[in-house]
Amino acid sequence: MAEKWEKKGQFKPAGLDGISDQQVEYHFETHYNGYVTKLNEIWEKLQQADRSKANQNYSEFRELKLEETFNYDGALLHEIYFHSLKKDGEKNLSAELKNKIAEDFGSYEKWVEDFKATGIAFRGWSLLVFDLNTGKLRNIGADIHNTNGIWNAIVVLALDVYEHAYYVDYGPKRAPYIDAFMKNVDWKEVNSTFQRAHKAYEAFKH
Repeated sequence: MAEKWEKKGQFKPAGLDGISDQQVEYHFETHYNGYVTKLNEIWEKLQQADRSKANQNYSEFRELKLEETFNYDGALLHEIYFHSLKKDGEKNLSAELKNKIAEDFGSYEKWVEDFKATGIAFRGWSLLVFDLNTGKLRNIGADIHNTNGIWNAIVVLALDVYEHAYYVDYGPKRAPYIDAFMKNVDWKEVNSTFQRAHKAYEAFKH
């Protein structure tokens, strides 16, 4: 039986400040749902794919494996994105996370500047990740879901900067959307993810 990714409807936020419910509805039901649906289709097809015909120039197996990571990462990053947004969420970073950000970026303000700039510079995502290889927090950007990542890194905060994330509310103006995103981050969720990532690093490091 093929593996199945279950869509997490409880992650869909509402009543956000500066990000309309209509924007969230289109984003969640069309884009996030699309990744989940296609990933499940791919997993079904992989059950019957002819692996004996695998070829690096073109083969059905190659295409399925390539699009598996695109849709898997698309579903995963959208869940992290939506789960970190909440009306009247926790507005403060934990002392541990704020200290870690200051240690790795110089200050909270410098991290925000870098995170926002990454969101402007890339076509798809600005991601705060905990690098398990070094124990450092890093901002990385991705043009598409399954590129530019760091192996052994845990995503702590995900900012979607594809046009589909903001065009309903802001048209082509990305910067005010990023400001609205930052106002709606539920730091309780981010703090919790950071704590789990830190524990993973302690277990992972040599």
